[in-house]
Amino acid sequence: MNHRQLLIDSFHAAVAAADPLKIVAQHLPAPPDGRTLVVGAGKAAASMARAVELAWPENFPLDGVVVTRYAHGMPTERIRVIEAGHPVPDAAGEAAAAEILTSVSRLTADDRLIALVSGGGSSLLSLPVATVSMADLKDVTKALLKSGAPITDMNIVRKHLSQIQGGRLAAACKAPVTTLIVSDVTGDDPSAIASGPTCADASTYFDALDIFQRYGVTAPATVAAHLQAGANGSIDETPKPGSAVFARVDNTVIATAHQSLQAAAEFFHAHQITPVVLGDTVTGEASEVVKVYAAMVREIRTHQQPFKAPVALISGGECTVTVRGSGRGGRCAEFLVSLAVELDGMPDVYALAADTDGIDGTEDNAGALLLPDTKMRADALGISARKLLANNDGYSYFAALGDLVVTGPTRTNVNDYRIILVL
Repeated sequence: MNHRQLLIDSFHAAVAAADPLKIVAQHLPAPPDGRTLVVGAGKAAASMARAVELAWPENFPLDGVVVTRYAHGMPTERIRVIEAGHPVPDAAGEAAAAEILTSVSRLTADDRLIALVSGGGSSLLSLPVATVSMADLKDVTKALLKSGAPITDMNIVRKHLSQIQGGRLAAACKAPVTTLIVSDVTGDDPSAIASGPTCADASTYFDALDIFQRYGVTAPATVAAHLQAGANGSIDETPKPGSAVFARVDNTVIATAHQSLQAAAEFFHAHQITPVVLGDTVTGEASEVVKVYAAMVREIRTHQQPFKAPVALISGGECTVTVRGSGRGGRCAEFLVSLAVELDGMPDVYALAADTDGIDGTEDNAGALLLPDTKMRADALGISARKLLANNDGYSYFAALGDLVVTGPTRTNVNDYRIILVL
């Protein structure tokens, strides 16, 4: 059995379970008496839009615009696709968000809004408040990304700097709203995905200010002033749970990490390997999370406890990386190079970590592979996993070994997929 290919195939099985072209149609509403406007943002936005087009009756009007990450677009016929910056927002995303907000505000009660939301939408749908420039929003985003703050905390800040997120898109709409959501956050809270443009927001300006303090991030003056004004009550809060705004809004999560992990489990079961799903809510610093996984692997290898080999340890979620070095690589590469250090060449252990959107951080790979002979091959090349880990340079470690997993954009996003195979 080719265990390397087995891991790669399991990743593709997990991604296929979240393919919008397979799952969107069953969740669409009936056409309204008026027009149907489709808007959206996220790494899955283009494929979700195409799925709507394929399922929508030809004799009913349909148009709209969605924004996705650069290189994540695909051909569409009635819904326009705009590509923009991620994970740091840019002018293209700002312009797209402004167009979306204007279009939505023109709908009437006889129309229907279909919002297509997926991970990555927070940066792609960036329309900062008038007193905060795009330059300042970029600076905030970069600082929070480096701080190790989890995405849910980052999104609390974004909601309170936005004209469109944190439920404000729904507040601008007079038509009924159907929001279809591909979740990339632990717990699948709709309000946290793409900063919840059509969801009630329970967080506050005080929460946003606390996040800067907690992670030691200094906010630009305009950002600090806006958040403080909100905390003082000078600026309206985001629409809260119970608001009449959401009486006409239906938010439905149609794809989750758990569904993809279950698909991977079925894949391994079919290959006579016992699958164990460790959860889809794994968070924390990647190099620290790895220590728990490595301890479990050692226990299985030594004592056949708590699971008997061969076993596939499957998990999802989103680890964080506090950037202290100048190397390349996202959280999946960081996870695996940390695992390489912990296992130190242990035989009969294979691992893969990859982002289901096909891009690990800002690199060109989805993730990477760790094989039983990884350490031996790295040693032969004079490559130290510990040194590269200290420089947050997991990408270079696996690139030198030819063990990057490169898929290109998958046009979906249900967070990270990790598998450790113990034989």
